[in-house]
Amino acid sequence: MRIAGGMALALLLGACGGRIVPPSSSPPPAREPLSAPARQPVRPVATGTEVRSGRRFSGEIVAATPLPAAVTVPVAGATTAAAAGLAPGPQVETLPFTDAQATAARSAFAASCPALLRRADVSGLTRNADWQPACAAARDGGDARDFFARYFEAVQVGDGKLFATGYYEPEIPGSRERRAGYDVPIYARPDDLVDVDLGQFSADLKGKKVRGRVQGTSLTPYYDRTAIEQGALDGRARVLAWGADPVQVFFLQIQGSGRLRLPDGSFMRIGYDSQNGRDYTGIGALMKARGLLGPGQTSMQGIVAWLHAHPPEGQAIMRENRSFVFFRELDGPPLGALGYPVSGGVSVAADPKFVPLGAPVFLSADRADAAGLWVAQDTGGAIKGSNRVDTYWGAGAAAENTAGGMAARGTAFLLLPIGTLARLGAQAGAGQVAPAQP
Repeated sequence: MRIAGGMALALLLGACGGRIVPPSSSPPPAREPLSAPARQPVRPVATGTEVRSGRRFSGEIVAATPLPAAVTVPVAGATTAAAAGLAPGPQVETLPFTDAQATAARSAFAASCPALLRRADVSGLTRNADWQPACAAARDGGDARDFFARYFEAVQVGDGKLFATGYYEPEIPGSRERRAGYDVPIYARPDDLVDVDLGQFSADLKGKKVRGRVQGTSLTPYYDRTAIEQGALDGRARVLAWGADPVQVFFLQIQGSGRLRLPDGSFMRIGYDSQNGRDYTGIGALMKARGLLGPGQTSMQGIVAWLHAHPPEGQAIMRENRSFVFFRELDGPPLGALGYPVSGGVSVAADPKFVPLGAPVFLSADRADAAGLWVAQDTGGAIKGSNRVDTYWGAGAAAENTAGGMAARGTAFLLLPIGTLARLGAQAGAGQVAPAQP
């Protein structure tokens, strides 16, 4: 699945509790503060200029003016892009993305092509064969900007109103063995966790899945966060490693992937393997609603600081997020939901019901670092609905700082194979899909 849970880090973060371990001769690791405050826009620039200034970790993050969205008639309750209604976007050759962004996005798109050519598109927008010409051309090289202009058209889904957050690959202290100072278990997938595809039982439930455990002759919900922290997984799940800080370990769960810096200085890379099936609850939003976070504290960094300063209260709030993530050890780079490596500054997580996984997207955002061309290669539990994306920033302090403060708004355009909008319009006329809503 995805590297991250798809997080608006300023609103969705949580943490889990650890347990006491026997004394050891090894000294516990020192708690590491976050490297810097979350990065926020500091000055406005014109659309076009902001994209050419670059988005990848420049010293100054600038605000920008998004392109306007087409005025549409909302489709209430739409559950797919096809049902939400479509409108044509600007000509691709007029979109203000850089040559570097085009080159990186073409590479990511080409890597995603095997999935585009075989996976069913649950958004209702494309067929496997629609992607064949662009996928064949993506391997041929040449000018990357011309490639996107030649093979794609920009489409607005629904109202086009973008909300973009950020995620990254965290690095935290950890140990393969339980030892003093490393007392927060990082679990592998439990042996008794069961995945159920409900579509196999009823056509009305196609695409719906649940997770749970068998108790007697019944399938029941799996243990929630509180039960797991209190020992419910003893004898049911292997502990991959032990973390040093419960807050950091839960942020690792939020991101869905990361690197553990071991006591000997080496690294262990782990990634998402499964989840307990419980709904995700963003505790940042709860904390804000309860007045626990003041102005300037709703970034990831601000939430972490509050949790560290209020351990008992923090644990109680954290446990309101009943979702719990299980990991596996990785021997390579982080993988997205398509099973391919994700790239910082290139990959985004999106809802596959509204964005075909592997498709390029153009984000016209109110901050320059989020603006430009991306490729949807991941999904996330909190990334739901149209025009909702989570931008991936890679690893390291700069990635952490950018992702932690990312909350961009503007207009999103989905790049689809040329001719898609006309075909969908013809089908809509025949009553086969939802019509565009100009």
